Amino acid sequence: MTGEKANLSPNTPSDRLLNGGEIVLQALRDNGVEHIFGYPGAAVLPIYDEIFQQEDIKHFLVRHEQGAGHAAEGYARSTGRVGVMLVTSGPGVTNAVTALQDALMDSIPIVCLSGQVPTNLIGMDAFQECDTVGITRPCTKHNFLVNHIDNLAKTIHRAFRIAAAGRPGPVLVDMPKDVLFASGTYVAPDKVALLPSYQPAMQGDQNAIRAAVALMAEARRPIIYTGGGVINSGPEASRLLRELADLTGFPVTSTVMGLGAYPATGPNWLRVAGQNGSHEANMAIGECDLMIAIGARFDDLAISRVHEFSPNSKKIQIDIDASSINKRVPVDIGIQGDAAHVLAYMIHAWRSLSTVPDQKRLRAWWTQIDHSRTHHSFSYQRLDHAIMPQHALERLHALTKPYDPIIATEIGHLSDEHPGMTREWGQVPDGSGRSRSYSASLPDFTKLAEAYGAVGLHCESPSELDARIEEMIDADRPVLFHCRLARLADTLRQ
Repeated sequence: MTGEKANLSPNTPSDRLLNGGEIVLQALRDNGVEHIFGYPGAAVLPIYDEIFQQEDIKHFLVRHEQGAGHAAEGYARSTGRVGVMLVTSGPGVTNAVTALQDALMDSIPIVCLSGQVPTNLIGMDAFQECDTVGITRPCTKHNFLVNHIDNLAKTIHRAFRIAAAGRPGPVLVDMPKDVLFASGTYVAPDKVALLPSYQPAMQGDQNAIRAAVALMAEARRPIIYTGGGVINSGPEASRLLRELADLTGFPVTSTVMGLGAYPATGPNWLRVAGQNGSHEANMAIGECDLMIAIGARFDDLAISRVHEFSPNSKKIQIDIDASSINKRVPVDIGIQGDAAHVLAYMIHAWRSLSTVPDQKRLRAWWTQIDHSRTHHSFSYQRLDHAIMPQHALERLHALTKPYDPIIATEIGHLSDEHPGMTREWGQVPDGSGRSRSYSASLPDFTKLAEAYGAVGLHCESPSELDARIEEMIDADRPVLFHCRLARLADTLRQ
């Protein structure tokens, strides 16, 4: 990067006027952005003009705006930083709605920068105009329409703060084309005041925490139920969760979003709870006398019948989002605060008890849990003629483990001609094993991969699985590995 742009200090306002594109790029730099995902259009060309005149922020060109949003989500989840997507007006931003809603539901911090028609054409049905603020209001944590160039930098800085603070989520900044072409003065992040209306509590009420610890000390059948809030709080929260489990001897389960906060090899682990959870976790939830829910919002996949959920237990809920407390499940003690801060004081309060509770009082509870474990709810039988999905994942884990991989999944069953959940809930009772979503014809995925310059691999025999995975690992290009899994008819041939 050369010229005046290279001399901009990240903490000092520019002493010259910048155009909208320059202001956007500088604001991204000052918020630590190194990568963005986007697709260009006329309304955001001033930003793209600046992107291609610099080298410190890398732009990834996607093929669809929804892909930009999901890429930004994945980036945020894997790096712990705010993901950034850039889309144009009209269909550009409407294509982003699915990703924005997904980020909102999963509490993923992303900033969506969207183009808009000029301010004087808003509301006039101009080319590629849509009510972006109205459309995205229910699927973002907050959204902005920038009405003047002098508000552009301040708005972007606030968007990053809101996306990452408290319960993370997506924030959209809608930028009219005339604002991006205008010139104004850049304002650095440290010159922008915090929004007084959004100051989430972090520490948690100490009196409420001490009351929670008093309940924990008396419990005979307790369980710790964790969610994505522990993950979002950071590594310290996960460490403190392990410390609390060791101190108290309490069993630990989690939602899918909370997986990884407590190690799967830990002695107190009951595995995941909910619709597709383990027998021991769900039985313990139903029979516990105290539940400590940390960063979990009691979603419907975990709780199908609220009135039957852990009916005989006292409930403690810890969440940084006050609106999540008592939202679905009534609780006895609600504590608003960041998981790491609350766990730290909870551990302090536990250690400060006049008499530290003996873990022997939990022996009968653990005996009951160990009996539930004998059901082996995730066991399966391997097949010689078809690949079971559990077997495929086990071999993938074993062979990629030395490379410290990042694994992304979806809710289907990898390739069996059906969307998984639709098949489970909409099975046609005609003996065919097919659901209403059965796809009679699918493309040759290996040829599709080759058409895009990637390596295409295919496997449907268990005896060839390891060799194909190793071939995938050794490839020097992206790989699409089509692993054909057992169909329902295959499992009946055992």
